[in-house]
Parts: sequence; C-alpha cells; structure tokens
Amino acid sequence: MFSAEKILPLGQSDFQALRKSNAVYVDKTHLIHDLARDPGCVFLSCPRRFGKSLLASTFESLFKYGVRDFKDLSIERLWTDKRYDVVRLDFSNIKQFKDIEDFAHQFRHLLSAKFSDVGFEPKGTAEDIADLGYWMAKLPSLSLVLLIDECDAPLTACLDKSELFELVRLEMRKFFLPLKTNVGCFRFLFATGITKFSSTSIFSELNNLSDISLSPKYGALLGYTEEEIRQNFAPFLAKSAKSLDLPEKELIDKLRANYDGFCFDMRCSTHVYCPWSVLSFFKAPEQGFFNYWYASGGHPTVLMKHLDGHGLEEPASFAERKLVRMTDLATPKDLSGISRDILLTQAGYLTIKAVDELGIVSLGYPNQEVAISMAQLYADQLLSGRVYRPHDGVLLESLLAKGEISAIVNRFNEVLNALDYNRYPIVDDAMCRAYLQVLMIGADMVPQVEVHSSQGTSALEVDAGDRHWVFELKFAEKTSQADQLLIKAAAQTQNRRYGRTPHDKKLNCAALVFSAEDRRFVAWQHVQAEA
Repeated sequence: MFSAEKILPLGQSDFQALRKSNAVYVDKTHLIHDLARDPGCVFLSCPRRFGKSLLASTFESLFKYGVRDFKDLSIERLWTDKRYDVVRLDFSNIKQFKDIEDFAHQFRHLLSAKFSDVGFEPKGTAEDIADLGYWMAKLPSLSLVLLIDECDAPLTACLDKSELFELVRLEMRKFFLPLKTNVGCFRFLFATGITKFSSTSIFSELNNLSDISLSPKYGALLGYTEEEIRQNFAPFLAKSAKSLDLPEKELIDKLRANYDGFCFDMRCSTHVYCPWSVLSFFKAPEQGFFNYWYASGGHPTVLMKHLDGHGLEEPASFAERKLVRMTDLATPKDLSGISRDILLTQAGYLTIKAVDELGIVSLGYPNQEVAISMAQLYADQLLSGRVYRPHDGVLLESLLAKGEISAIVNRFNEVLNALDYNRYPIVDDAMCRAYLQVLMIGADMVPQVEVHSSQGTSALEVDAGDRHWVFELKFAEKTSQADQLLIKAAAQTQNRRYGRTPHDKKLNCAALVFSAEDRRFVAWQHVQAEA
C-alpha cells in the first residue's frame, strides 16, 4: 500500500516505474499527444537533467501499452491509437570505447539485442546492420516506433580524437542511412541529444527529422514552469518554507533566482526551471539553495572536450550578454565551425534572454546556479587548472562577514597572485572588477557589478553574513599613482552614496587600488558610510 502522500521523482527516468511508485508526475501529456498523434520523425535537443530520457520512456509506454499507465492524465481521453512494436535505444550506454573495433562491437550488439525483441534475427556478424536495413524494408507501413535517446553520445565521447570521431560517425551512418531509406515503416521516430552537428555527424542522414528544439509550442515540454511547481509540489513548497523558516513567497523568489530562467523557445515566450535542481532542493531543503547543476556533473563531455581545445573567452567578458543569430541557434553546424556561445547554449550554460525583430538573440546565464557553475569554469581557466586553497583555510565569505578590510584585501591579493598573469593580465578597472566577480561567484557568492543608484554606479557589491559590501575599484599603471587614486575612489564612494539601495544589512564601503606594476592591490581604505 502506498501512502497518500506523493513522493519526489528524483532520478526516475522510467515512466512506468514512476507511475507505479506514487511519484509526482507533471502532466505534459497534452503536448505528448500533439507530437505523437500523427506519423512523423522528431528530434529534440536539450541540456542534461531536463528529462529527455523520461520523455522517451513515456513515448515507449504510450505506443506499447496505450493509456494503461496514463490514468487521470490529459492524454487518457485523447489517445485512440492502437499498440505498436517499440524499439528504444539509449546511445549514452556507448560512451566508453578504446577504438573503432570496440565501438563497432558495442554498437552492433546494442542494435541486435534491441531489434531482436521485435522480430529481427541477427546472425552475430558485421553484416547485421546491413541486414537490419533489409529487414526494415519488409515491414508494413507505419508499423514500428523507434526511440533513440542521446543519439549524439558516442560522437561527443570522442570529440578530442578526430580520426576516431570520423570512424565512429561512419559506423553510425551504416545504421542511420537505412532509417531515412525506410522511413515509411515508422509510425513514429523520436530522437534526443544535447548537440546538433551537421555534415560531420549523423545529422546528415537524419535530415528528415522535424527539429522541435526551439519550437514555441513545445517550449515547456521539458522542465517545469512556475505554475506547474505551484500546482504539483505544493506540499513540498510548504515543507521547504518551514524548514528554512521563510515565507512561501520569499522561498519561491529564491527558487526562481537559483533554478529558473531556461528558455528553449525561439520567441522567448516561455521559461522553465531545471527539474533536477528543483527536485534535489525539495529532497533536502535544509541544505539551502545548493548548486545542484555543478554537483550533478553539469559539465557535459561535449562542452569540456571543446573547451580543452578552444578555451573560454577572456574572463573579463564573463558578465556580458552574447549576441547570436537565431539561424545559428536553429541550424546544425559542422563541429569545426560551431561557435563557443552556441555550444554553451546547447549545454545549458547560456539561454535565450531576448529576441529582436531581426532575429538577433541575446544570450545570458539562466540563473544564479548556472552563473556560479560558469564562474567556476572561468576560475579554473584563470588558475590554469590549479585548485586555489586559502593558506589559513578561511573562506572569503567568512572574511567578508567579519568585516576586516585588511584580511579581505590580503585574500584578494592571494587569489590574484595565483592567476596565470601572463595569459590574463589586469589592464584596467573593468578587468579588475570582472576577475573579482568571477572569483566571488566561483566561491558561491552572488556579487553585483555596476550597481546603479540615483547618484552614480558602484563597481562591485556583495552580501556576506549580515554585511553588505560596496567595493570601488581603481586601476593604477604605476604604484606611485595609488594614493591619489585611493583618495578619488573614497570620495566617489562617499559623495555618491553607494550602497544606499534598500537592504537589511550593515553597510560596509571600501576603496581599493590595484597596481599593474606590483600586480596586486597596493592601497585600500574602509570608507565611512554616511547616513
């Protein structure tokens, strides 16, 4: 007997098991019905942790068993189709292989095992893939459903090995080309992935797929909208609010800031929360708003292998919005020509923030969780892969909470001295501010840059404990200029009344001067915040 209380579907990617376990299921089946109602071939790309595998499993149950597992869901009264043979392939199971022979063996074994369940009779030879195409050609029209999860996984696993990449592509092509040739046998073909490449990959064979990745109609097919969270997780919201001693409205505001903001909609009309992060939070609300994106392996193979060869942009550009054409987001690119920003969008680090009438897309970080994860990537790059550890073991946030300005500046200098200064020199105020911003975010803090007030714009502001810090930063080519610039920064902070925006923290203001000559902050002053 299940309890009446629903459980969280965290980590559950099997639809039948989810429905049998009394877990919360956010009903997307009206959209699933619209996708599956008519024969077709569909492709959907989306970052990790958004439920692509659960969606594939849902299609599997629907076509195999009808509405058996869909009691009280929208599709139960809409679906009238018969049952079909279903083959479900998960290519993420073929990510570990040492050479093309190893890959080919695993690939053929997977195909033979799965298709033999629906009548294919493999011979256990290298000709099995070709024989599979002949077998498909004999099937009745619209008789088979094929679901391919993570179809790009084997290719992204060997991105850094160009010769192996090409051999794997050619081996996979032997399977995908007959799919296009025998498309008439498929009642429904559905494929998912993270990336979409063109002529260098399998997508040259799958060009008959309808790509719904940026479709406004399906912008909420994966992920949770805020309305869905309120409707489906009300008991968990109440429990979390009680655990953190927060009003429910404030709790939702913090959930939104940390886990919302993903947009998979070319009109930018829909945004969704990351399900993995929301469910992980509800499981352990006492941990606070933890960074589940980073902790759960939010650095997909395709991104990390690309960055190994290309790197990120200059860390000083961390906070800048990126501009790309919608056609570049929508159209698959060759691996060699895909831009860093497009790849970061496919991996979920950037998302659509706005689209203008000319089709120019503004990209930005979806939320604080992803911004922190991105800052950690930048921090790794700044430190050339080394792990910085404070000599005294005290966290930067703790120093800021105590309010000791000399200890804080010493920590800033400690970290800056650990940077690869030859690759990333600090050459102006903006770069100095950007590096401190990246390092603070990488330490799980949430700084704000260029905070506007009625009388001016402060360089950097951040909360720590019961303190609100305002830092005004100046850059000196020569150390001899520091004293004069410090006087200017302190007067600017005081006269323009930085940090006076509403907050319930103790205001702390500091003026700092960085010297390019000494490669550190050489002058600083705790500025009295006048009422």
